[in-house]
Amino acid sequence: MSILGTSVLRTEDPKFLTTGGEYIEDHRLDGMVFVAYVRSPMPHALIEGIDTSEALDMPGVVGVWTGADVDLDEREPMALFNALMTRPRIAKDRVRYAGEIVAIVAAETQAQAVDATEMVVVDYVGLDAVTDPEAAMVDGAPILHPVVGNNIAATFPNETPGDPFAESAVVVEQRIINQRLAVCPLETRGVLASWTDGKLTTWSSTQNAHGTRTGVGVVFGLDDEHIRVIAPDVGGGFGAKNGQYPPEILCMWVARALDRPAMWQETRSESMVDLGHGRGQVQYTTIGGDREGNIDAFHLEVVQDAGAYPEIGAVLPMFTRMMASGVYSIPSVTFESNSVVTNTCPTAAYRGAGRPEATAAIERAIDVYAAEIGMSPVDVRRKNLIAPDAFPYTTAIGTTYDTGNYEEALDRALAGAGYDELRTEQARRREAGGHRQLGIGVSTYVEITNPVLDKEFGSIELLADGKALVRTGSSAHGQGHHTTFAMIASELTGIAIDDIEVRHGDTDDVPQGWGTGGSKSLQNGGTAVQEATTALIEMAREQAANLLEAAVDDVILDTARGSFHVVGTPAVVTGWTEVAQAVAQVPNQETLLAEHVFSPEGSTFPFGAHVSVVEVDLETGNVEIVRHIACDDCGIMVNPLLVAGQVHGGIAQGISQAMWEETLYDEYGNPQSTNFGDYLFPAASEFPSFERIPMETATPINPLGAKGVGESGTIGSTPAVHNAVVDALSHLGVRHIDMPLTPQKIWAKIQAS
Repeated sequence: MSILGTSVLRTEDPKFLTTGGEYIEDHRLDGMVFVAYVRSPMPHALIEGIDTSEALDMPGVVGVWTGADVDLDEREPMALFNALMTRPRIAKDRVRYAGEIVAIVAAETQAQAVDATEMVVVDYVGLDAVTDPEAAMVDGAPILHPVVGNNIAATFPNETPGDPFAESAVVVEQRIINQRLAVCPLETRGVLASWTDGKLTTWSSTQNAHGTRTGVGVVFGLDDEHIRVIAPDVGGGFGAKNGQYPPEILCMWVARALDRPAMWQETRSESMVDLGHGRGQVQYTTIGGDREGNIDAFHLEVVQDAGAYPEIGAVLPMFTRMMASGVYSIPSVTFESNSVVTNTCPTAAYRGAGRPEATAAIERAIDVYAAEIGMSPVDVRRKNLIAPDAFPYTTAIGTTYDTGNYEEALDRALAGAGYDELRTEQARRREAGGHRQLGIGVSTYVEITNPVLDKEFGSIELLADGKALVRTGSSAHGQGHHTTFAMIASELTGIAIDDIEVRHGDTDDVPQGWGTGGSKSLQNGGTAVQEATTALIEMAREQAANLLEAAVDDVILDTARGSFHVVGTPAVVTGWTEVAQAVAQVPNQETLLAEHVFSPEGSTFPFGAHVSVVEVDLETGNVEIVRHIACDDCGIMVNPLLVAGQVHGGIAQGISQAMWEETLYDEYGNPQSTNFGDYLFPAASEFPSFERIPMETATPINPLGAKGVGESGTIGSTPAVHNAVVDALSHLGVRHIDMPLTPQKIWAKIQAS
């Protein structure tokens, strides 16, 4: 029986549940100093001067620096953006958002460093600020980068001529806010840096050790051989820990300037105002069709809030564009967007990174269209779904989906929810006129994983005791990579999972890698391990053939016993330990090692359907999520238990966006959600038990047949809950409410209706 497809408990968990993980803050080096930053309280201002004299006299302080002291070039934006919108590693003449670094303090203890930051005096001249991306595009708006003359970082125009709605009998428009979110990893960012003989060693809370090495090398002018990046246990990333932010770079600079190891650990408040925020789109949807529910055109216009500097968040509308038509066969799909700088924290990738925004737009548009023509939103979806025999399918926007069976996923989710019975109960409550009304929301989605076609490295080494060591360029921060990759190697070799060690996150130990992001780890990293293991087995067969005194072609591996034997002679075997011992006797070859870099031919497209059931109190606007049913198809599941964990976490984050989370600034640019007292962050008790319905549709893109699943739950859940809350109020004439769906907003809509 194959171990693949079996729910195997995570091999990582005993450590986390007993001794605990090893995070940045757990590390100490002799002579280490602690770094703290002076951050601007002003959202937009000129810096007239900085007085560091009192800070330098504080106990334990070993250095204070301003932008005038730091000899690092400004970070140039990606090629897609206005090249003049560069980002300084530390503000020099101007600050563009509250929380931007203006000075650095290093001291013997963390407390001393923090105390000294309060003694740095900065002379600001305040400037008008703009936090609304639409307002930032208006003539006369405050300009963040005067050398540019406007606030447009990038424009992705609609390149399709003509009016796509000329033949549509019904055209419905809707403005949708996909609000800005804080990433909130349990472990905030941190870095420990040390320089020895011109080589930088840095421990970093990152999702991509090798990508960090490359980025750091560009900053300091170092080649790969002179940088070692170590990613220890990472307490959550969600996309945001995938870059080289100023605080990490400046800490490395301090370590070089002082010739002493330096550590910086982000506080929660720092994280809330300076770790790249997610989402931040204003969407304008236009959907057209006939009164029988046949959709013939969809247009999506996006205004993307880039924050003060165009980082990865500003390019995410491209992913929104790729997935704009969702699971529907729509003849005409058009898209346009502007990414706009504002006096806020720069936006970054956040679980789904542009794809949840696309699903939110089309799924809300479908419901608004269905309400306009008086048709069931399920019937409209079913009528327009891409047929299962149409794959590979290229959408009107030009994205080619690998495999899918969208109607089956929808049917399974509806059956699991008891959809018809729910509608009957909803009708009964409306007839009775009680204040607790039922809402049923449906979301059918498809997403893209590994959208930029990253490669991945994997290797496996046979150790002297017959055990195995797997190395991966993928980076784990809670997903269960060690268990999954060990399962793949065990399945092929017959070596027990407990005898297979998996390593990642050390650029001196793992020669190359592409990290974790875009839900690519299993399909890329797992396939690399699979291919490397297959190569190792062939190498081992040659050694086993010598031990068994047989031809290589006559030797087979019995994975049930983890041993080799000659065809027809299963009683005479040689195991992995004997093979390892034989290899050790070969001159210049102490071990067997096989490596592989997997380069996928294309992206994969997971899909699914979610049904959310809510109760809305018409007297208070309060919402209770009663049930949430999810059918998520991520291709072949290597470990269904880990898939369930990823989906559950994703659903929680998706529901949280729909209901609670929002990063806010006031009209002057002051952040209003700087800790968990101001930012609604749910506990497990806020959710029902999620009901998960498995489904598997293999992809031909990789030998495992696997697609990604890390972001699927987030993508499917948000619009399902959103649609459910609006559905609960639809009999009152309510057609839309913007997220987050707070009691205040809901109560106001009820009163207005």
